[in-house]
Amino acid sequence: MLAQIDRVAFDFLGFPIYWYALLIVSGIAIAMWLSSREAVRVGLKKDDVTDFMLWGLPIAIIGARLYYVLFDIQLYLEDPIQIFNIRSGGLAIYGGLIAGGLTLYFFTRYHFISLWTFLDIAAPSVILAQAIGRWGNFMNHEAFGAKTTEAFLKGLHLPQFIIDNMYIEGAFRQPTFFYESTWNVLGFILLIVFRKKNHLLKQGEVFLGYIIWYSFGRFFIEGMRTDSLYLFADIRVSQALSAVLFVGAIVVLIWRRKKDTNLQDYDRTLGNNQSLL
Repeated sequence: MLAQIDRVAFDFLGFPIYWYALLIVSGIAIAMWLSSREAVRVGLKKDDVTDFMLWGLPIAIIGARLYYVLFDIQLYLEDPIQIFNIRSGGLAIYGGLIAGGLTLYFFTRYHFISLWTFLDIAAPSVILAQAIGRWGNFMNHEAFGAKTTEAFLKGLHLPQFIIDNMYIEGAFRQPTFFYESTWNVLGFILLIVFRKKNHLLKQGEVFLGYIIWYSFGRFFIEGMRTDSLYLFADIRVSQALSAVLFVGAIVVLIWRRKKDTNLQDYDRTLGNNQSLL
């Protein structure tokens, strides 16, 4: 018998608390902690991250929800109250990144902080938070791929509890949540390793590396999913955006290197290069 996970972690005063929410919040908390440590390491104030999150987090959540709703608008026009029901999922990471990025632009201008430096600080933490958040999709039995077999899943050497919970809508499914989570963890490790290398990365290139890595993996994984948001009926929105971001980030990286041969190193403010992570 398959051991299916309940989406509800526990009840609090009669109100269900979902695993999805717990994992999203956990990812955000870890991202804030890591970003705050790195902010101090490069000469910013620890409170700079907290101050930004007070504005950036709620706006990013609204952006993530609006992005999701807009590309599935007919469903929500039929029952508008469901726009506010995010307990069961329905947050698009690209919408959150766009809304959060715009908020960060105005925040850094107001506080006279380098936008590139702040993006570099946040990038590894964000991709780790995304890796954690994908497990919220797993708990909700969403963000899965096409039908497959139990034998195929066993061949991936997945734990049995993952295999059991990939039995969705009458068939075993490709664990696309797991593919993306694993890809993001690898991206986090690579960004941290390269960030610690003396004089390797210039200001802004940790962030651009994040965009390149994440969008490359997301392009292919999105193509495997069965619940993608579509544009013009046959274009997967996240897949198209991933392609644009991948190419755009590479172009920007090359352009900045050619335009300014005196770009400052990422760790320029340090007396040493000993990372806190």
